Amino acid sequence: MQISDYIDDIARSTGFLSRLPMPARHFSGHDGSLARASAMFPVAGLLIGLCPGLVVALLSAGDANPALTAVLALAVLIGVTGALHEDGLADSADAFGARGGREHMLEIMKDSRIGTYGVLALLISFALRAIALTIILSVIGGWNTLLVLLAVAAASRAAMVWHWNVLPPARQNGVAASVGAPDQDARTLALVVGGLVFVILASLACGLFPALFGLALLAAIASLWTSLVRNKLNGHTGDTIGATQQLTETVCLTALALLL
Repeated sequence: MQISDYIDDIARSTGFLSRLPMPARHFSGHDGSLARASAMFPVAGLLIGLCPGLVVALLSAGDANPALTAVLALAVLIGVTGALHEDGLADSADAFGARGGREHMLEIMKDSRIGTYGVLALLISFALRAIALTIILSVIGGWNTLLVLLAVAAASRAAMVWHWNVLPPARQNGVAASVGAPDQDARTLALVVGGLVFVILASLACGLFPALFGLALLAAIASLWTSLVRNKLNGHTGDTIGATQQLTETVCLTALALLL
């Protein structure tokens, strides 16, 4: 691959995962497949995480309230992604919380309405992330919190690629199936890039031990969630991929806050 190929993949991954505008030339003649481009999900995560990260750094430089800063940063993050991953978390929570078999769960995931389990999952996720960011910001400051946000954004999107790759599609007409699952090379590259970025940035911000522990916990949660999805659905959906990002991000931020 040439450098231009990697740049194309970064743009395509970022365009898929967010509402950030990408130049049209990167999509010209492309068939929409993410089988290769998904390797750059962690890099796309860096671009996405930079937006709330800069909000945190700039507001903290002006001595803004840490709790308000954390909430505003999350609001920016949700705006940048279009709540794509939050939607996956909510739909997954509704499906896994309801009684019924595999087909019933898949039907719930297709329903655009949100239920009690979905609302509670979003509330808990947002609250944990907001409180964790408040603690992290209060302890290590704005610029180090920016590094943490970048680290978690990269690693959690690498976890998405892994979940997507190791499970077959639960249905053949879903969004995740239509764009093609990551191939083995893409999965390996995503995990290497996501892991290295996380360890380097989180170590600079929090220290080596919290960084390694946070990454280990992130990987454990991704593995547990993937095992649960395999047992219940025998395959992934776009919603379970999105939920992977939310679960790993929430747990990792919470763990780092507890360790500081």
